[in-house]
Amino acid sequence: MFASIVLLTALSVSAVAAYYSIVGLAAIFAASVIPVIVMGTVLEVGKLVAVTFLHDYWSRINFLLKTYLSLAVVVLMFITSMGIFGFLSKAHIEQTATAGDNTLKIERIDGQIAREQRAIKDAETVLLQLDAAVQTLLDYDRVRGKDGAIATREKQKEERASLGAIIASKEDSVDKLTSKKFELETEQNALEAEVGPIKYIAELVYSETSRTILEDAVRWVIIVIVAVFDPLAVCLLLAWNSIHAETRRPKKKTRKNETATVPTASRKIDQKLDEERPINNREVPNKPPGEDFVWDERKKIWKKKKAGATS
Repeated sequence: MFASIVLLTALSVSAVAAYYSIVGLAAIFAASVIPVIVMGTVLEVGKLVAVTFLHDYWSRINFLLKTYLSLAVVVLMFITSMGIFGFLSKAHIEQTATAGDNTLKIERIDGQIAREQRAIKDAETVLLQLDAAVQTLLDYDRVRGKDGAIATREKQKEERASLGAIIASKEDSVDKLTSKKFELETEQNALEAEVGPIKYIAELVYSETSRTILEDAVRWVIIVIVAVFDPLAVCLLLAWNSIHAETRRPKKKTRKNETATVPTASRKIDQKLDEERPINNREVPNKPPGEDFVWDERKKIWKKKKAGATS
């Protein structure tokens, strides 16, 4: 069961790595997408077959074939990793390009708002100047007459209306631009939220989150993913081959007659030795083991009487 799980995991990781690699290579060689997909698929299958073959027949193949297949597997792992790097880099570039366009639009809108606000300020400055001219006449008590404050105010009526229209138009334009800027900022904040973890990593490592530092952090994250992706698939496949070879190895069997006879023979030998073992460093037993035993003083053992012999 565990061997099946290891094999399924190895094939799953290898399939995902192959997909990312093929898509990344297709993005690099965009002029020949279909041939690149076919080539990447065949090379990935060939790599897995080569790994299995090297594991099972390592001790039975010659040095040249062993060396070539080993180098081929390493190179194919590098190609797969390069394709994965291209795939992840392309995804990050597309995301940052979208966020970059929003930044440029926001900067452009900020410039438009600044120009509109300057136009409003200029119009208000002119209105203040017109008010100042009327106030000067009032200060000198020149209220009536063709050059008085009332006549001067009447003459300014058309200009004042024009300046008021300009201010109203520019303020309306500023409101529209501000609303558009808010929409773009909301969209950009959503895009930046997607790379928020990378920002935290960059701030943790570099203590800042500038655009250059953020790009470096993303690049290192991609390198770490690439470093463990395809090698993990190959190592899991090697692990499955080891488990599979272990399960196929024949187990040693013990024959039943051996287990039954060996103890019996051993017991018989022990009994024979007990009968003939000298009694050293202790006194002669008072009684013989049986009525048909006699003590041999020379050998210091009890021996069975011979047929017809007397004590």
